[in-house]
Amino acid sequence: MPSMRDLKRRIRSIRNTQHITRAMKMVAAAKLRKAQAQVTAARPYTEKLEEVVGRLMGSVDLMSQPLAAPREVKKVGYVLITGDRGLAGGYNANLIRLAEERLQTETRPAALVAVGRKGRDYFRRRQVEIVRSFTDIGDEPDITQARELARQLVDLYLAGTLDEINLIYSRFYSALRQVPRVDRLLPIAADDARGGGVEDYIYEPSPAAVLQSLLPRYCEIKVYRALLEAKASEHGARMTAMDNATENAAEMIDKLTLSFNRARQAAITREIVEVVAGADALK
Repeated sequence: MPSMRDLKRRIRSIRNTQHITRAMKMVAAAKLRKAQAQVTAARPYTEKLEEVVGRLMGSVDLMSQPLAAPREVKKVGYVLITGDRGLAGGYNANLIRLAEERLQTETRPAALVAVGRKGRDYFRRRQVEIVRSFTDIGDEPDITQARELARQLVDLYLAGTLDEINLIYSRFYSALRQVPRVDRLLPIAADDARGGGVEDYIYEPSPAAVLQSLLPRYCEIKVYRALLEAKASEHGARMTAMDNATENAAEMIDKLTLSFNRARQAAITREIVEVVAGADALK
């Protein structure tokens, strides 16, 4: 049985860890509120843009649009969006598992674009081809970062390095629920963008010209939304993980305190017995 000194040292150590996890939970909760507000604000704009693009794609010849024209897929790219840090429960592990499953079941040549240090480090050790990597996105992604990432993805697609690009990220529903998913980014298909005909609208200068100017923005907004969803999911997963760690630390402290009290009581009882035995010996 551990000594009283060892038990007291363990209780002190676990209590210090509990202070850290509680502080991390509060920080994650504050960041989650901001990230959730950004996600909520971005969704209506993204959905309306998808509707407009889908309506336009139903009225033009897609072969004239480089980002939407169908072509033979010789190489597939997966954009894996993970976090730069751990201590977020199974958030990073679930995304990496999904990406690994897609890469293993992919019948065509595939490559990876890693956004986040966790995904990059994992697949770099497994000799997976990584054509681009982005780290240090920060806790609040902005449109400038999304625009640069989207520009590089579009360049890879137009150059023929990748013939299809998919986003792997976690969609945020609540602090307790984040669902990893795969969305196609390029080529943009009419099924990916919701919309119908154009009979009620007049476009200037022409539907094809409007669509050509909207498709790059559509890619930027889709990447931006994925970054926001991923960051909100990461904060929610980290807050939940730190809350569970704090509760587990409290349970361990209670058990160790009970063991400490028992050991102290046993020591007191033993001392009393020794005193009584000594007094009897002197009689």
